[in-house]
Amino acid sequence: MGFGSTGKILRIDLSSGSFAVEEFDEQFFRKYPGGKAFAAYFLLKECPQGVDPFSPENLLILATGALTGAPVATATRYTAAARSPLTGAYGESEAGGFWGPELKFAGFDAIIIKGKSPKPVYIWIKDGNVQIRSADHLWGNEPYEVQETIRKELGDNLIRVLQIGPAGERLVRYAAITNELRHFNGRNGIGAVMGSKNLRAIAVRGKTRFSELAAEPQKLVKLGQQLAKEAKNHPQSMELTEKGTPGLVTGLNAGGILPTLNFNGGSFDGAGNINWDAYQSILNSRRSCYACVIHCKREVEVSDRYEVSTKYGGPEYETIAAFGSNCGVSDLQAVAKANELCNLYLMDTISVGSAISFAMECFENGLIGLDDTGGIPLTFGNVDAMLQMVELIGKREGFGYLLGEGVLRAARALGRCTEKYAMHVKGQELPFHDPRGKASLSLAYAIAENGADHLTSIHDPALANPDSISFKGAIGWGTVEPIPARELSARKARQYLLFEHWSSFIKVVGLCYFGPAPRSFIQVDELIEAMRAVTGWEVTVEEMLEMGERSINLSRLFNQREGFSRNDDNLPDRLFHGLTSGPLSGVAIDPQVFAQVMTELYLMKGWNPQTGMPTRQKLMELGLEWAADLVGVV
Repeated sequence: MGFGSTGKILRIDLSSGSFAVEEFDEQFFRKYPGGKAFAAYFLLKECPQGVDPFSPENLLILATGALTGAPVATATRYTAAARSPLTGAYGESEAGGFWGPELKFAGFDAIIIKGKSPKPVYIWIKDGNVQIRSADHLWGNEPYEVQETIRKELGDNLIRVLQIGPAGERLVRYAAITNELRHFNGRNGIGAVMGSKNLRAIAVRGKTRFSELAAEPQKLVKLGQQLAKEAKNHPQSMELTEKGTPGLVTGLNAGGILPTLNFNGGSFDGAGNINWDAYQSILNSRRSCYACVIHCKREVEVSDRYEVSTKYGGPEYETIAAFGSNCGVSDLQAVAKANELCNLYLMDTISVGSAISFAMECFENGLIGLDDTGGIPLTFGNVDAMLQMVELIGKREGFGYLLGEGVLRAARALGRCTEKYAMHVKGQELPFHDPRGKASLSLAYAIAENGADHLTSIHDPALANPDSISFKGAIGWGTVEPIPARELSARKARQYLLFEHWSSFIKVVGLCYFGPAPRSFIQVDELIEAMRAVTGWEVTVEEMLEMGERSINLSRLFNQREGFSRNDDNLPDRLFHGLTSGPLSGVAIDPQVFAQVMTELYLMKGWNPQTGMPTRQKLMELGLEWAADLVGVV
């Protein structure tokens, strides 16, 4: 097509077993250039209001971005979206790896799936050709076996396989999706939506090259080569190459913001046993995503107290905190085993770890007992109990069935004042970054349409020091000023909003969070150059930020239509109370300051501060009059 796109969407109705190809033009793509923009547009426009997330009428959308598949490091990601079975709200999760680029090479920018197959199936897409094939022989198997079977029966070991696991088949509400067994759409339970449609996998293979889609392919290749060299010399990308995200443990613990014992404390006495120094004892290799030189993915192997293979990668930071500090576990081998089990069943490690730490605190406070847990003593630090519960959640058995519903539903079902220990926003469990030490995350967690999300903006420490590389890299995006990490104010809200639009744009075009400044090596002028070489458009910073803002407003409208409002943009009460351990012991978010800054943020966004609804004026500014009319914004 010449603007980084195939110009084609594949629509599949699993109820009838039919499919069709829809084409779109460059004008549409410039407004909604893939990823989050596609997802929010089609969910709002076509997903029926009030639909049960497990209904055949719920849409499953898989969308690449304008840059997905470009020969540029970190241009690998795609969006998976649906109405979330975990939150009932707009659900979205991004992943890297190889599947997104391969889908584009196979002829499609996106797939929109509705309906439910009468029997298990998988989809096979090759060079624009589509087959819906039986998956009876795949259903119930572990992901490694499914991937190997599909590749063998289709006769190609380079086929890229996107799939759910047993947890998705059993409708665990935070079931995940994986491609290549190591790259995950983890959040919001999109894997359970896929399972509800009896869809086990989508295999793709294509011979189109990105040079056939780009406006200026030679310029793009030259830029990609330049950026590859820069990545190898940039301090932050070098750190990611060396340590990956597990390198975060030591700094967060020292800063007093490593979530500990279900977000009670900020420092963990056993952190030295789960940090990067300890991680090296189980590290097997480093891996990467398509065309990326960073190699931030770790693979681990254990043959000691536990057996852990390299098949399902290795724990990232979030997983280490989830099963380590937040569960009071200082055994890295056990954390690696918990990670392997989650990836075998295919469940979001953040939600699984949070569900177990919630249950541990309830157990320790006498709100649940052995009769509830099936005889398992769920106390903090109990490694065997933690691993047993991971398996029970994946199998949807015993007490694991309830925890597989998510902490909000579990707490409401249990009663007994357990809800105060449920760390969630809109039903989605908190990621493992404590807003009491990173103030803008209090805004991010509260206002994100898909529930608590740590990737909606830049974290405060990156913008606190004017001499840092991150701060200097942020200047190209707009006006920034050094603001202390724990300050919660109108100026912090303004800065958060700028980078919320930036982060959304990154999800729209299919870049990894570890690519562009201020987080990493691709500077703003280089990103503009990449966008122009791919699309042929004379894009500006302002237009790119508007792409991100437009997508945020569409997803917000989806939630408002489904009954969400400002009342749902809140935090667990625990965060308004002081941390119980670490250098920030006693530090809390002031609830009155939080409410005031949230009001100021709504006004900055052009949203009604009482309801949280985007105003018609704001929607018109973004060219979204059709959406205002659809939702009834006056």
